[in-house]
Amino acid sequence: MISYKPLWETLSQKNITTYDLIYNQGLSSNTIHRIKHDKAITTKTINDLCSILNCTVPEIIVYIEDE
Repeated sequence: MISYKPLWETLSQKNITTYDLIYNQGLSSNTIHRIKHDKAITTKTINDLCSILNCTVPEIIVYIEDE
């Protein structure tokens, strides 16, 4: 399973809110909803997040093995 827990930590460290991502960076509210509910997002969205946050993929997602 993919978890977006690192994204929330990265956003907190960089003092960026989901409001900023939607209204200032152009991410859709549906994308934020999908992330909040650990749903799939595209690699383009991951690329966009890395660009916006100036970070790497492991700072956005992590793979957690299903039990």
